[in-house]
Amino acid sequence: MSANTVTEQLTAAGRAIEHDSFAIIDAEAGPHAYTAEQWPLVRRMIHASADFEMNGLTAFHPEALRAGMAAVLKGGTPVVADVEMICVGLSRPRLKHFGLTTHHHISDADVIAAAQAEGGTRAVQAMKKAQRLGTLDGAIVGIGNAPTALLELARLIREEGVRPALVLAMPVGFVSAAESKEAMMAIDAVPWIAIRGRKGGSTLVVAAIHALLSLAEAEQKKAA
Repeated sequence: MSANTVTEQLTAAGRAIEHDSFAIIDAEAGPHAYTAEQWPLVRRMIHASADFEMNGLTAFHPEALRAGMAAVLKGGTPVVADVEMICVGLSRPRLKHFGLTTHHHISDADVIAAAQAEGGTRAVQAMKKAQRLGTLDGAIVGIGNAPTALLELARLIREEGVRPALVLAMPVGFVSAAESKEAMMAIDAVPWIAIRGRKGGSTLVVAAIHALLSLAEAEQKKAA
């Protein structure tokens, strides 16, 4: 059983169900190629989706977990999302424990107006706004819905020197979803965690962030 408290379920019954679910996933998944640090994140995404293909589709930049935990533990790190669903899905008490703040701009009036004027997507303009506001550098960026947001973020990293702490590259879909993830995975300068192919979604971004918070709490307890 985990010694974590902040990132665990709030009731004994809830904790038991979650831990039993993790044990079932471990048993059914069998051997895998992930490290002891990577597997809890993959397992939590399987738990959120009941999709065992996350075991194999999930890819990690070599520095992803180290960078992600460091960003959580330093406190005050922004979490920038492509859609509101990610921000709503994240546990407020867990975010508060680490002083994390959430940001999304997909529904901002100026973002909508710019997308209409340029004939592009709101997701692209939302990433551009986050850059203008200075929230992308050092942020944990979670993209679960909009491939164009991920493509724009990759461009900002390559061409404009934007440096998030970690990118969760998990947009779901059929148009440019797989390609946007490949573009992100081709970048070495910024750590990322990606789901290859068409699968992904906001739920999986939330699960991945919650897994990072759990790993960070365990690291806090070790340091204490």
